[in-house]
Amino acid sequence: MANHHATPAKEAKSAARGEARKEESAAAVPAIDLDDPSLYLNRELSLLAFQQRVLEEALDESNPLLERLKFLAILGSNLDEFFMVRVAALAAQVDAGTLEAGPDGLSPRAQLVAIRKEVKRLLKEAHTCLQSLMPALKEQGIFIHDYLELTEAQKEKARHYFEETVFPVLTPLAFDPGRPFPHISNLSLNLAVLIQDRQGNQRFARVKVPDSLPQFVSLNAVTKLKPGKMGPKRIDLIWLDQVVAAHLAALFPGMEVLESHPFHVTRDADISIKELEAEDLLETIEEGVRQRRFGSVVRLIVTQDMPPHVLEILVSNLELSAGDVYRVGGPLSFKRLMDVYQLERPDLKDPAFVPATPPALLEDVDDEDVFATIRRGPVMLHHPFESFQPVIDLMRKAARDPAVLAMKICLYRVGRNAPVVEALLDAIDEDKQVAALVELKARFDEESNIVWARALEKAGVHVVYGLLGLKIHSKIALVVRREAGRMERYVHLSTGNYNAVTAHLYTDLGMLTCNEDIADDVTNLFNYLTGYSAKSDYKKLLIAPLNLRARFEALVEREIRQARDGKIGHLIFKMNALVDVPLIRKLYRASQAGVKIQLIVRGICCLRPGVPGVSDNIEVISIVGRFLEHSRIFYFRNGGAEEIYVGSADLMPRNIDHRVEVLFPVEDRALVERLRDQILSTYLGDNVKSRLMLANGSYSRKPPGDGKKRLNSQEYLLKERAALAKRMNGSAKRIV
Repeated sequence: MANHHATPAKEAKSAARGEARKEESAAAVPAIDLDDPSLYLNRELSLLAFQQRVLEEALDESNPLLERLKFLAILGSNLDEFFMVRVAALAAQVDAGTLEAGPDGLSPRAQLVAIRKEVKRLLKEAHTCLQSLMPALKEQGIFIHDYLELTEAQKEKARHYFEETVFPVLTPLAFDPGRPFPHISNLSLNLAVLIQDRQGNQRFARVKVPDSLPQFVSLNAVTKLKPGKMGPKRIDLIWLDQVVAAHLAALFPGMEVLESHPFHVTRDADISIKELEAEDLLETIEEGVRQRRFGSVVRLIVTQDMPPHVLEILVSNLELSAGDVYRVGGPLSFKRLMDVYQLERPDLKDPAFVPATPPALLEDVDDEDVFATIRRGPVMLHHPFESFQPVIDLMRKAARDPAVLAMKICLYRVGRNAPVVEALLDAIDEDKQVAALVELKARFDEESNIVWARALEKAGVHVVYGLLGLKIHSKIALVVRREAGRMERYVHLSTGNYNAVTAHLYTDLGMLTCNEDIADDVTNLFNYLTGYSAKSDYKKLLIAPLNLRARFEALVEREIRQARDGKIGHLIFKMNALVDVPLIRKLYRASQAGVKIQLIVRGICCLRPGVPGVSDNIEVISIVGRFLEHSRIFYFRNGGAEEIYVGSADLMPRNIDHRVEVLFPVEDRALVERLRDQILSTYLGDNVKSRLMLANGSYSRKPPGDGKKRLNSQEYLLKERAALAKRMNGSAKRIV
């Protein structure tokens, strides 16, 4: 078993030797104001620091070539969302005259200035990275051309594709005294076109590059390799917008096309919902989704060579300031590079893998079903290293099982292909009671969730859309089954969504259990979500916004007392983001008391580690790799009687105070040891994909250490689970 960091037992001797010195030095430390803005990092700049780490994966030559291109596409998508939500919110504050600074001391206007500087640097580095990848792509037979580079034969292929496929889709929109400036939809790529009629009058038109078509045009037929022929077939590609630009004359017959220039628009896409005034939340959110494309423009990306007279037309009509314009020296939308990543070139991607079946479901027990397996003990699922299929199988089996009477679930992001939702529909056909909490306010998944909500309602499922003022972000499911004259309840709790696609791409933890106390809590939680329960005294679960903050702070405070009493205090937290100021202050106090704190924070971290007298005992690392780190794990040493909580909540005000979140305890000793010694230990020992956070908010590659082997945590966990499953498969069967 992996054990890449010192266990609590190994820490005891060194901690004891230094305890007296700690007490002496603690007494000499002057009081420090933990509200000092210099102790907090700006959340938006911290989020951009995460984008830098994503970009570093594109720059990393050890990654397969198309994976590097994929990271550029991810960077583009992330920046789109950053502007649609975060920058839009700051711009709204500036427009409203908000001058109040955040915990870090930066006002909204100052944040926008700092963001612009950092985004410009990121974009410049990303375009340089893309150019550096072009020769390597050519070496592998993938050519991304500019139109002027094409041969006559290739131009003929492009012309044919334009006439047959592109031309029927295009709709040029004119702008003149009789026709208003056309609406430019969110995230659209467009061409600003200047044309001239026979009388010499110049006019402006906008042509949208259709996003319903592939963003790259293939200039050679895709054929299968002949038997025995080695190596991949060469593929020649050209950007779709260049094909459109080269054939604009077909859109304006009798006119002269003087010039055209691409531009990309990003709008405010955050939906503001006045729930108190909404008679029907579903209809309100549907309307909000429709209105999203009309939000104010927050970013305009243009090429370096767009002339001032064309830019002025865009800036004035889109009501922008100079600070909203970004000039770039290459493609305007990195997100479109995902089309290249989709090429059938497995030799240029990460090796394919098949998620392992969890060992507990491989044990050879004659005629045992999944319910009997869960009754023998809780089952932990670590995705994507272990398959999400057992969760789907559980829901499908529950839907068909005559002994199952009811099924309840919280759905946040399920995607368009949702086998779990289909199992709920099957359960209705089997006359079971089914309740689904569908969170309509899941940002950018509203449309998908609306479709599923309507389908579930139509089938007869009891659908609840959420609570007033709260998002339901918890990931829980409950199956009620009659067994031997009594009701048995089976629960699935998770850090991730019921989405079979992202379960293959994100790291998440889930647990299947029939623990009575947890089942009681989950039953009461569903009553709270669907009815009017005011219960707040839960036995096992930490639930936001009911008791999570108070109980979590108490757990940290307990470690502080342990340290002050001369014992070892140790916290290990793994999460997506750390923003909540009261909890950051609590962690600072714990560090000052001598508690060892190890934080694994994928994205935003507003805490500054390594500040003398404040956070000397805090280490922060971030891991960006093949899979998106999404699991949340909270380890409390508790004087040796360790406690670990896992769940859906990050340490952010929105999660703790404005969402329904669930953290659940892992109490089985074997699972506690696995979480501590195999999972957390492996992440903490990562010296390949791990970055160490510095006090100034920047990150550096974590040094490998003298004589240490290279450890890529995700790669190790993938191989370890696969090897374990292979060893067990010799005499095991899979239980479905």
